Amino acid sequence: MAQQYPEWIWQNGAIKPWQDATTHVMAHALHYGSSVFEGIRSYATPDGAAIFRLTDHLKRLYQSAKIYDMVLPYSQDELAAACREVVRKNGLSAAYLRPVAYRGLGGFGLSAETPIDVAVAAWAMGPYLGPEALENGIEACVSSWQRFAPNTIPAGAKAGGNYLSGQLIAREARRLGFGEGIAMASSGLLSEGAGENLFLVFDGVLHTTPASASILTGITRDTLKTLAHEDGIEVVERDIPREYLYLCDELLMCGTAAEITPIRSVDGKQIGSGKAGRVTRRLQELFFGLFNGKTNDQWGWLEPL
Repeated sequence: MAQQYPEWIWQNGAIKPWQDATTHVMAHALHYGSSVFEGIRSYATPDGAAIFRLTDHLKRLYQSAKIYDMVLPYSQDELAAACREVVRKNGLSAAYLRPVAYRGLGGFGLSAETPIDVAVAAWAMGPYLGPEALENGIEACVSSWQRFAPNTIPAGAKAGGNYLSGQLIAREARRLGFGEGIAMASSGLLSEGAGENLFLVFDGVLHTTPASASILTGITRDTLKTLAHEDGIEVVERDIPREYLYLCDELLMCGTAAEITPIRSVDGKQIGSGKAGRVTRRLQELFFGLFNGKTNDQWGWLEPL
């Protein structure tokens, strides 16, 4: 099925037709992966469309740019306005947003000075791992590809080049017939999914890998930790060996695109009962309750259009 593109996009300060948002084939980012970006969702709520944790996402965008010495030519408020504008212009309520900043056409060396181009796209997108994934879960595998070691590439930046690792992990998993891949850190301990953070459940307690495991400390991950604490569910951040994937009672992936996706097996080994367990279902209830009004948004995460 062909991808259906939206009509409008924001690029370098203006809304323009999607097909007019072009960049040169010799742009620095195309050759060296020098881009930073965010994935954000807006949801249709009882009070109208709202962008979930827009401020937090844009804060991380600027942090990622700082790590790579990229000075964005727009303020955070201007990009927030651009996000709202592109959602409204395309007539969307539930949508996926992609702000991206990248080194454009300039010099050709690794350290070349170039303009920083910025764009914001928004389009309708359902569950990232498939329409049945949120309910029935997925089958995952441990990838033969590891995450990059500390002090090589900064995992804490959401940078385009980082996702070459995720592509290898995800494409290997699909080739082998799995829904998603799971990566180990260079230490041999558990890291994260191709583009998602992980939570394991043991005896009703949530366990997740720390920032030192070469993960991107996701905003959805932070959301689940906060919701769990508020609901009385204990959360532990710790190093986790690979075999604990097979021994946990429940296992789930989370991220802006994946939202909260149960994992029913890893490497062909069934997890728990082979379906989403009590804690996973409760987290889904609390998370999606933010958007249907059943969970009180006491943190101000829903930012209206």
